[in-house]
Amino acid sequence: ESQWNSNMSLVDNLTACGEENTFTWPDYAVLAAMLIITASIGLFYGFFGPKQKTASDFLLGGSNMGTFPMAMSLASSFITAIELLGNPAEMYIHGTQFWMTCVSFIIVIPITAYFYLPVYCKLKLTSAYEYLEMRFSQPVRIIAAGLYVLQMVLYTSVAVYAPALALNHVTGLNVYIAVSCIYVVCIFYASQGGMKAVIMTDTFQAMVLITSILLILGLGDSYVGGPSFIWEKSSSTERLEFFNMDPNPTVRHSFWSVVIGGSFYWLAMFCSNQASIQKYLSVETISQCRVALWVSCGGLILIFTINFYTGMIIYAQYHDCDPLQTNRITQSDQLLPLYIMSEIGHLRGVPGYFVAGIFAASLGTVASALNSLTAITVKDFINGAFKVQLPEEKGAMIGKWISFAFGLLSFGLVFVVAQLGSVLQVALSFNGMVGGVTLGLFTLGMFFPWANSKGALIGVLTATVLVLWIGFGTQAELASGTLVFEEKITSIEGCQCVNLTDIQHTVIEPAPAGDAVFLLYRLSYLWYTMIGCLVTVIVGLIGSFVTGSFETCHLNPDLTSPPITWVLQNLPESVKEVLRVLPDAKESESLKKQTHKSTYNSMDIGVINLGLCIEDEKPKFSQVSKVGTINNSLKY
Repeated sequence: ESQWNSNMSLVDNLTACGEENTFTWPDYAVLAAMLIITASIGLFYGFFGPKQKTASDFLLGGSNMGTFPMAMSLASSFITAIELLGNPAEMYIHGTQFWMTCVSFIIVIPITAYFYLPVYCKLKLTSAYEYLEMRFSQPVRIIAAGLYVLQMVLYTSVAVYAPALALNHVTGLNVYIAVSCIYVVCIFYASQGGMKAVIMTDTFQAMVLITSILLILGLGDSYVGGPSFIWEKSSSTERLEFFNMDPNPTVRHSFWSVVIGGSFYWLAMFCSNQASIQKYLSVETISQCRVALWVSCGGLILIFTINFYTGMIIYAQYHDCDPLQTNRITQSDQLLPLYIMSEIGHLRGVPGYFVAGIFAASLGTVASALNSLTAITVKDFINGAFKVQLPEEKGAMIGKWISFAFGLLSFGLVFVVAQLGSVLQVALSFNGMVGGVTLGLFTLGMFFPWANSKGALIGVLTATVLVLWIGFGTQAELASGTLVFEEKITSIEGCQCVNLTDIQHTVIEPAPAGDAVFLLYRLSYLWYTMIGCLVTVIVGLIGSFVTGSFETCHLNPDLTSPPITWVLQNLPESVKEVLRVLPDAKESESLKKQTHKSTYNSMDIGVINLGLCIEDEKPKFSQVSKVGTINNSLKY
């Protein structure tokens, strides 16, 4: 025991004076093993597993994946190195308020499962944006698909750059060499193995991720002094904050921004994100999807909780010798890698396993993104916009090349992302900007049967311009230093090798410089998704009414969220007449059977139903003509 205490004292003295541990061969071996296993899964599904002949096989995995693998894949696609590095830093700098986003998960899952998921599962579309053309028009579909492509290409670049940054601090390996290694593995298994490889590698990577952060938590908790010491240090500096009820929308993280704004953010990720929707359709039944959603919810809450407790451990370790003030690190995202190497790095293999967990998180996100970008390119642009029908037997091969091309594009953008500053907020901000607009479009279509294509187009363009203006304006103010956010107290009074007088500092809430910044630029980034969604819906409805939505009453109930359909069908007849809502369920079913038998100009109308205006007795000629042009792939 005395020898152990002596060794630990030596480690403490070395790290206090700035001497860090380095990567050893066991660390490299652990990291290499994770990458090799990941690539091997892609190799198996690409060359030795069941043959993938069609685009559906490549993009949806034949729709016969298991519930648990899909749940793990769904959760791991949301947990990137952005969260793994950013959340402990968030706790260290700003406190625990952001942990309340776990409440958002509990709110979002039932909304996803019962309001949005039934529509996707019934239509069985490879690209979610096909829905927007069925409900609105092709221009709306193309705009939404284009926004998603822009969003995900940037997001994947961030998700790869972050772990490379961590590896750079841990080992000294050049960031761009690390990025290249990650992309080689990711592009290989995503482009060769398709959805099956993506989901199975995600399952493996989720296990690596969870066990790695649990290992760090267990070791850190025992080394730093136990839960009571950790809790006391965070509590004494007011870092334990869960119910900041300040209604000011410019407060970076309050209960309202995290729970309400966070709910909109996660709704966008679960309900209108192509990567998520593709995974829903990789299983056979909606009940499997719902189980998988709740399993993924539990996984996300577990990972966030471990992350924030790890942040508390890091603060307990550095409560009197802040590494940011002493310039041991230059960015808060480096706090966790610093802690691993300084305090646990003497245990061979542990740093390597930590970096393997970081890489695993990023690889899963990027692979899912590449698969979804391939689906959008094939279905929305090649088939949809350009009307090119690819040979079915060559669908998988074409998909592989498209996935490969997007991987190269994402790799190139890493060099741009490297200049954007804070990893966590940039990624979340941009996702919120674009994701909210897309969520608004799907919400407008599924929840408001009066909305038309002109209104949707006006709404999406207005919201996109607004949120991009706010988001990029905010980033400019942050970069210039005129906009700052409140931080918690840190100190260097306990540093053994720093010849400075005792210093305590905090960045006070942004006044007066912050008050001089334009109000919209001071909004918390967590409100961006809600703003994008609500502006799309509200402006879309106003635009629909102005352009005569009451004159276009045709509607397919299959394109409307089932709870909304039920509510509309059970309104009093007088209200239904004023709102001109669709017929009741029995009438709609009867009409569906009739439309199955109808044809116009030798074109099958399919299952498209004309939800007639209350006073109409039969569909008008113009309505039938319009329905006849809709993709007739919706046959059950």
